[in-house]
Amino acid sequence: MGREKPVSFDCAGERLFGILHPAESPAAEIGMLLVVGGPQYRVGSHRQFVLLARTLAAAGIPVLRFDYRGMGDSGGEPRDFEAIGDDIRAAIDCMAAEVVGLKRFALWGLCDAASANAFYAPGDPRVIGQVAANPWARTAEGEAQAYIRHYYLERVLSRDFWRKVMSLRFDAVGSLRDFLTKFKRSRSGGSGACAAEDSRPLPVRLREAQVGFDGPVLLLLSGNDLTAKEYLDRVADVDEWQRWMESTRVTLHRLDAADHTFSRAVWRDQVAGWTRDWLLRLARGS
Repeated sequence: MGREKPVSFDCAGERLFGILHPAESPAAEIGMLLVVGGPQYRVGSHRQFVLLARTLAAAGIPVLRFDYRGMGDSGGEPRDFEAIGDDIRAAIDCMAAEVVGLKRFALWGLCDAASANAFYAPGDPRVIGQVAANPWARTAEGEAQAYIRHYYLERVLSRDFWRKVMSLRFDAVGSLRDFLTKFKRSRSGGSGACAAEDSRPLPVRLREAQVGFDGPVLLLLSGNDLTAKEYLDRVADVDEWQRWMESTRVTLHRLDAADHTFSRAVWRDQVAGWTRDWLLRLARGS
């Protein structure tokens, strides 16, 4: 922890800032770039990224966590996760310059950062692996379907729901209105937000990026998270994507009780342990 080093580097004329965690005693010739999902900065929810970086550095894996343009301490205008490819490349360049002899990298991302990494990785041969935690595959239609398939069904089957109904504390009109709104969206066939340079729906482009990446992927999914459930629903819709997830290229770990950001210490530590062990195997096998 004492060797942690602040760094700054240029990206398209803006100054970006991060913290480099050198390996305490190098055990692997691979570095981890921790890409932050937004709106978030390099510390992470409940200091998750700080603690993850320290765990990996203690295991011999150098880590850089940074703020991309428009976030945290870095300059520039705020930007969508699909517009941070230049930021990722600049951060890898910085890490390669700071850690002598480091030429191979893995990317770690939560939520839309996992999707940003998926889009970036196939175009940079230095990236040999990815850790994707609860990837973002959101569309308005998909979100509504996830609510109907998972949230409403679980709610109807819960005892707390029926206690509220029996005690007349249940807002039937409001809940019905919300359900009907989401049901309409789920049947709309809308594609959701699209990148300016590619009008295809996000799930289509994310599938193409993940399946098209040649390297291994560590996929971490929370059981108590609609983002993860929507992602799984989209994967299940396409045989090619499902085959990819079930292939030897993907190591899948699930934390059934965990929320989106793995907010409890036991979940955070499990994610860090899975990441460390996977990275050390990746380094040995490359």
